[in-house]
Amino acid sequence: MASKLVLLGTGGGPTPKAERSAAANAIVVGDATYIIDAGNGVARQMAFAGLAFNSIRAVGITHHHSDHNADAGTLLHLAWCSNLQGPVTTFGPAPWSEIWESFLEYSKTDVDIRKVDEGRPDFAAMVTAKDVVDPGVIFEDERVRITAAWVNHPPIPALAYRIDTEDRSYVISGDTTPCDSLIELARGADVLVHEVMHIPSIDPLLQRSNGQRLREHLINSHTSSTDVGHIATDAGVGTLVLSHFVPGSPAVDEDIWLADARKGFAGELVAGRDLMVI
Repeated sequence: MASKLVLLGTGGGPTPKAERSAAANAIVVGDATYIIDAGNGVARQMAFAGLAFNSIRAVGITHHHSDHNADAGTLLHLAWCSNLQGPVTTFGPAPWSEIWESFLEYSKTDVDIRKVDEGRPDFAAMVTAKDVVDPGVIFEDERVRITAAWVNHPPIPALAYRIDTEDRSYVISGDTTPCDSLIELARGADVLVHEVMHIPSIDPLLQRSNGQRLREHLINSHTSSTDVGHIATDAGVGTLVLSHFVPGSPAVDEDIWLADARKGFAGELVAGRDLMVI
């Protein structure tokens, strides 16, 4: 069964941007969709991409920064308001299950009204939420196998995911510095979607009272544009897709991203854009 990757959001950082939507990816296999990360606006991005809400089978969160999880609950709630019947499996690092329970409480008023007024099914019953504790296979059905690995994104626990389908394999790095665990997870994958940061251009982000602290976090928790190609080469992937661009605004010219990554990678190289299909 043919699969495809849809880049629903390629922006990095929590501030909403005109140029890019927040981090979100869809792996589509036949009539089933598997979401990895669900930043702000992901439901509307699915609509723009023409992906049916009732196709969602699983939602995985790489880590609990708001640009990756802000709309995880909202996506499923709005999909349920449309035509989602479930079941849907959701997963992420702890305390994902607690976060999900808090969203159920938040959405309870609307859900209860629609169950009576519109005859909709039980929202809570159709979604399973689990905390990923150990790396390895964390979800499997007849279309995909999803494997998780811990990556380095201090100070919080963070995961990368590999999605193996019948015809292709996809790896979503989430946020991470270069690390061996990601290279092993991505070994021989067809497509690696990797975060990227252009260090010479981050100074505009630092014009604030906590600028030095933010700079330390960015350097210690992310991957530079000149390092990302080497990661893809070490993993032996076929295609490297740059995403989660930092800074996203003001935008760095696409040629700069590609030239930096090309220094370490000779394979197919793509500068991701929102709604791009790979």
